[in-house]
Amino acid sequence: MLAAMSEPTETRKQRAARRAGEFPPVPEPLPSPVLDSHTHLDITVSEAGVPPRPRADGEPGDGPAGDPVAAAVAVAASVGVDRLVQVGVDVASSRWGADVAETHPAVLATVALHPNEAPRLSDLDEALREIEALAARDRVRGIGETGMDFFRTGEEGRAVQEESFRAHVAIAKRYGKALVVHDRDAHADVLRILDDEGAPDTVVLHCFSGDADFARECVRRGYLLSFAGTVTFGSAAALREAAAATPVGQLLVETDAPYLTPMPHRGRPNASYLIPLTVRSLAETTGTDLDELCAAISATGERVFGPW
Repeated sequence: MLAAMSEPTETRKQRAARRAGEFPPVPEPLPSPVLDSHTHLDITVSEAGVPPRPRADGEPGDGPAGDPVAAAVAVAASVGVDRLVQVGVDVASSRWGADVAETHPAVLATVALHPNEAPRLSDLDEALREIEALAARDRVRGIGETGMDFFRTGEEGRAVQEESFRAHVAIAKRYGKALVVHDRDAHADVLRILDDEGAPDTVVLHCFSGDADFARECVRRGYLLSFAGTVTFGSAAALREAAAATPVGQLLVETDAPYLTPMPHRGRPNASYLIPLTVRSLAETTGTDLDELCAAISATGERVFGPW
């Protein structure tokens, strides 16, 4: 029952068909490098394919060559997105990401059970043991995405979500790694659980979705707020107010690819090479010089995840 309640309205196969071959054009490069703090390379390449690879002159070429992960990393690097954080959502994707991080120098990994995944599992404890084993690996630098999601999972699954979230908090603290939090329609409960458990030293609110008041509560606790392409949407005035209320030193940027594609390409597949669109929007929203913002995002990313 919980699995049915949590299942997206579209199947993965349907989403893949809708996204295939629809990548937006490559944007203007950033003046200095930044990182994508939260991406899903595995889902991107399986559902949407590989972004157009750059030619020597920096313009899009005629398609990917060789390893699809290397191709996605290359087109991102061509616009100044030179580091990526591959995020796990279940045991399989966490293991995949940890392996990719060991073979691609531009990629680090985080590992976790997504809050919508936890209620579907027949043996949560065993899955958590596998996540903890992966957490010990050097190129795994965060525990996430974990948290609470009241949008896709109904009330019957929330106790299991909370149990899983608390377990991930403990793993992050044991291994001294960043906690990457998924929070959808669950702001108060996320803060309650972090306050109850005692948050790890580093907490990242992935794809921040709250208003300015919630942003200030998170900032006061020392958390990092990561903004995705949603901050560029015309309907996202409250989210831009939240970004403006966030000190530059507590701000990160992400794609959550292949989702949340920034304007003007909303609805098409996202990838790390589109980060410049979100960064430029954030510079305008926060009134920060673009070079200064790039430098701050880069420094914060290294502080959160360590050196690549």
